[in-house]
Amino acid sequence: MYQNIITPEEVIALAFSDGEYINPAVITNLDIAVVIKRWIIPITGEALLKAIMLGKYKDFTEKILKPTIAAYVRLDMQPRLNASTGQLGLSVVAGANNKAADEKLRHELMTSLRNRAKCLRKYMLEYLENNSGLREYTGKENVLNRCSCDGGIVQIL
Repeated sequence: MYQNIITPEEVIALAFSDGEYINPAVITNLDIAVVIKRWIIPITGEALLKAIMLGKYKDFTEKILKPTIAAYVRLDMQPRLNASTGQLGLSVVAGANNKAADEKLRHELMTSLRNRAKCLRKYMLEYLENNSGLREYTGKENVLNRCSCDGGIVQIL
């Protein structure tokens, strides 16, 4: 899969900067692979990702790709961190020192995480479009060159 692009520890360092401890075991390589498949490859294309996995384009990978992947991993995982499932079903943390955030706060957090991820993805797209040094990126496979959703309106180009 895509294990050598970003590690769970790097995801935590880039996307969970709000001071809380997150155990790296919470984020699996499968979580990262799902995000790459859903949010990254439709923009970059497979060829560019394969080149990156071979060690090419380190500057792009470190400064743009990893933060974008990390933001989407956080966005994808946050609902699972808000509640846990077990044999007794779905529960939230509510110990003596902890109280689960109310719905309004959870909504604000998810909106903030979604906006950050979208902004990073847009920055990644702008970088890809303006840097011809990434030979494997052609723009032909980039779904955002054919379709966008702005202000709730889906536009097919």
